[in-house]
Amino acid sequence: MDFSKLTTEQRNSATANIDKCSTLEMVRLINDEDKKIATAVEKVLPQIANAVDLIAQKLKSGGRLIYIGAGTSGRLGVLDASECPPTFGVNPELVQGIIAGGDVALTCAVEGAEDDTAAAIIDLDKKDFSAADVLVGIAASGRTPYVLAGIEYAKKLRASTVGISCVENSALANIVDIAITPITGAEVITGSTRMKAGTATKLVLNMLTTGAMIRLGKVYGNLMIDVLATNDKLRDRAKRIVMTATGCTEQQALDALKKFNGSAKAAVYELISK
Repeated sequence: MDFSKLTTEQRNSATANIDKCSTLEMVRLINDEDKKIATAVEKVLPQIANAVDLIAQKLKSGGRLIYIGAGTSGRLGVLDASECPPTFGVNPELVQGIIAGGDVALTCAVEGAEDDTAAAIIDLDKKDFSAADVLVGIAASGRTPYVLAGIEYAKKLRASTVGISCVENSALANIVDIAITPITGAEVITGSTRMKAGTATKLVLNMLTTGAMIRLGKVYGNLMIDVLATNDKLRDRAKRIVMTATGCTEQQALDALKKFNGSAKAAVYELISK
């Protein structure tokens, strides 16, 4: 494949002389490029909404959401998955991230991991991946062999698939059930897709899990009603959630939370039912 044809590998004329800029000019150029990301994501909101509905339906039916990616894309998937339990009070098994090269690749690059197609199948089998689940492949270039192999394997199992990439007409987009393709263009630093493409990916992942959890009843109004109060900050947040949702006093909120072992949802239900 001619990688130079990928828009994410093109040279950005707006930042061609960024190494000669003042520091303020430098960060202004980066910020100017970042401003384009939300617009790129806005153009694919219908596809994101379709993916949210698909994921919510799968989770309601007992399935799981599994992300698969390599490098930055893999790390973003693992990050989004790891934030779901404390935010929404779900089992860590419900949303999971798989990164090429395994956990060590979260902090250190693993040579050749993104090209290891056999490893993708092995990694999915370790998760007991099945047709009940939905697999979201993440690849800025849309052609990462590890991700494509994982998606092809999921399709053979008749599982639902979603692909997130940042280039037009990518191989990934062409094989998934739902393709989410925010076109972020040339990067500030040529080929550094941890920047614009990575930011777009993070925005999309935020929407996928947040939207699905809203559909699952994990949000009351705009309050994270199932938050796990595992530290002082989150215990204070749970208290404020109960007070906001019910109009009760601080002491009433604390008493209700104590009664239900810190469950804001149970505390709210108790106070509203009185």
